[in-house]
Amino acid sequence: MAGDEREPAPPLEASDFIEPWRAQAACFDRADVNFFPVGSNVLAMRQIEAAKAICAICEVRADCLEYAVRTNQESGIWGGMAEDDRRRYRKRWLAGRRRKLIQ
Repeated sequence: MAGDEREPAPPLEASDFIEPWRAQAACFDRADVNFFPVGSNVLAMRQIEAAKAICAICEVRADCLEYAVRTNQESGIWGGMAEDDRRRYRKRWLAGRRRKLIQ
């Protein structure tokens, strides 16, 4: 193996797995807003609206939504959409991808 000795790769950091747009997200490090509310009671609905308000002013909202749809994030608020909204959106997104494959 002489001559084929390679330097080991540096260890992976947690940031190596984070999407690059996340650091610019309006929700980044926002512990005061719950982006993963549970249930459909009044408190959960208020949390959903608060999270959506943060998303509404976010400059990487489209990237966030695209990531959530592409990776099938089933829970939480992503790209300004709650779970049910995103599920419907993803169905249309998948249908569009299938149409492109057929063409």
